[in-house]
Amino acid sequence: MSPVTKQITDMIDMLPDGEQVLAFEFVKRLVLAWDPDFTKVTPDEAAALEEARAEYERGETVPFNAADWL
Repeated sequence: MSPVTKQITDMIDMLPDGEQVLAFEFVKRLVLAWDPDFTKVTPDEAAALEEARAEYERGETVPFNAADWL
């Protein structure tokens, strides 16, 4: 993490929860305005997507009507 990024996250972390959400939405809009095709994922999201793909390839899927089985 760059020093500037660390400073930004430290400042945002000082805000109340509701204001943190507002700051997040602002940053998200800023990134999307800079790059409308922004499609990067976090390392955790990438791992979750890879696991989901592997489960799908193994046939481990849940049908959309799975709630009906309960």
